[in-house]
Amino acid sequence: MKQRIIFLFSLLLSAAYMFGQERMVCDETCEVGDGQTSAVQKGEAGYAVVSPVGRGTVEPIRQAPRLQTLDGKTIAVVGVSFMSRVTHPEIKRLITKHYPTARVLLLDEVGTAGPYPAPGITRRAKDDFQLRLRELKVDAVIAGNGGCGLCTPKEVGSCLAAEYIGIPSVIICAPGFTTQARYTALNNGVPVMRVAEYPGAFALDSEDVLIKNTREVLWPQIVDALTRQITVEETATALKSARGDLRDDVFFGTLDEVNNYFADMQWTDGLPIVPPTFERVSEMMRFTDYRWDETVAVLPIAHRNTTAWHVAVNGVMAGCKPELMPILIALTKALGGPDFRRTLASTHAWIPFCWLNGPVARQLGIDCGQGQINESANIAIGRFMNLALMNLCGYYVKQDRMGTFGYPMSWCMVEDEAACQRIGWQPYHVRAGYQSTDNTVTAASTLLWGNNMAPSTTDPQRIAQLLAWDISERCQFALGSGRQYTFRTILMTEPVAATLAKAYPTPDALEDCLIEASRRPLKERAFANYYANPGGAKDGGEHNLRQYTGHLRRTAGAAQTATPEWYDTPDATIETIPTMRQGMTQFLVTGDAARNKLQTMPGGGYSTVKIELPRNWDTLMAERGYRPLNKLDHPETCVK
Repeated sequence: MKQRIIFLFSLLLSAAYMFGQERMVCDETCEVGDGQTSAVQKGEAGYAVVSPVGRGTVEPIRQAPRLQTLDGKTIAVVGVSFMSRVTHPEIKRLITKHYPTARVLLLDEVGTAGPYPAPGITRRAKDDFQLRLRELKVDAVIAGNGGCGLCTPKEVGSCLAAEYIGIPSVIICAPGFTTQARYTALNNGVPVMRVAEYPGAFALDSEDVLIKNTREVLWPQIVDALTRQITVEETATALKSARGDLRDDVFFGTLDEVNNYFADMQWTDGLPIVPPTFERVSEMMRFTDYRWDETVAVLPIAHRNTTAWHVAVNGVMAGCKPELMPILIALTKALGGPDFRRTLASTHAWIPFCWLNGPVARQLGIDCGQGQINESANIAIGRFMNLALMNLCGYYVKQDRMGTFGYPMSWCMVEDEAACQRIGWQPYHVRAGYQSTDNTVTAASTLLWGNNMAPSTTDPQRIAQLLAWDISERCQFALGSGRQYTFRTILMTEPVAATLAKAYPTPDALEDCLIEASRRPLKERAFANYYANPGGAKDGGEHNLRQYTGHLRRTAGAAQTATPEWYDTPDATIETIPTMRQGMTQFLVTGDAARNKLQTMPGGGYSTVKIELPRNWDTLMAERGYRPLNKLDHPETCVK
């Protein structure tokens, strides 16, 4: 067990005991806050705290030597992002000019690896790319261009695939994405990722400027990256070794000192935390059957081994009560869902959130009514989600959570299953295949929070029509310049859901109606997708826009459909494209039951996990004064 005696703190501890103040002791691995002496003089409480961060699971590779020269070498220049159609041919021209004996292969000759797969996952694109590199006897890989939070890891994937088979590489990135590129490589076992930084935003530069910057700025960096050898010091700086027991204290100090230390270590989101002392974390562990060192998940993008102890530490920091521990464990598992996490690195700032289903939410009094996301339990779960994305998954703002304007705090909601029962709809988790008595948590994300709609009609078809209009207007990236089909979570209060249920006996029936009705005018989609498509500048004028409209007409399911009432035009029909696809929309009955509110939240996919309660749950609940679950088999009104 941990040694917890340090002579230097003995007098401090004695004083703490005498005055009944909470003080913990750190072991010999623990750092001490600079303000300890002043804290003693002031009689402030001190806390010995543990680390919230899991340990990486990917063993670093030994990288191959860099090239001595590019002369006589075969070099692959690959990638599909951010004006690579301009920069990559210019890089080929520069190589052949300065190294006439070199052989240069472009994307259509080699392909690309795509995002590097997580440990244990096979991805054919990566395997095919590596095979092609070997067949063509490629000596170096240049990949790019990384200019957004999703495309940068995708382009880095080609570099990683090359490094793993002993081929030196360099990734081209815009400012702000170089750290993400290096961090992505480190998480996947490549300690040193060489980066050539472009001086600006690719898509905002003309072709002339792109070529000029490629020649004058990128080219020297590329040559240096491929020919300068990786030093022992460079590798050592990238790698950080872990040692000791996960439960060892890592710092001792006052409340302010603990918060400052955690902020310096990037272990917190900038808000004050509850100090994660050994005792507080141990109390959280009472509410799970997991052993303290048992793995809950290995979470991308850092591929950290997240144990139950780490979940508990972050739960304490977020201010969660111990009885929330089973929810936090399930939520941690949900964070690894591929559909949920796909969008998190984007500069478009998908906001993660979650919702609960099942009787345990009602038992614990987690709110599903008016103002629910600001209630204490709800907001603590949301805070845990925020911390877990950093400490358990490895997402950091400005590094690999690249939201241009930042992120609101994550939040937690609860579906009002009593309302579902009253209107005759099954709650979400039952529609997803779980039993009504099961407890689940679902992780999701959205690009839009707020601006809800208040239908003022008792006609269910009219409400569906309003909802169809709302859906078709609220596509990802506002203009709908991204994917044609978007995941959505639609929130509705009980009065709205009850009215809809008169015409649509199930949410599936409502979805079928909306898929048919929610269509976007082809011209709107073409305009947005042509001029505002992330990653590509298109200044070809109206002629090329007409050509692109024709392309969408052929590929996006365009059809002449009845003109919706909300368009002020005498035309009886209009050319539209669909905006919804089966199974990509979820409907939740939740919120203020005294209000007529609808809210459409376009975003990323979903990840639902069953909450497993410990075997002694009923005993634990009785100790803390909660009603037993067997009294909650049938939905009752949640906290209002």
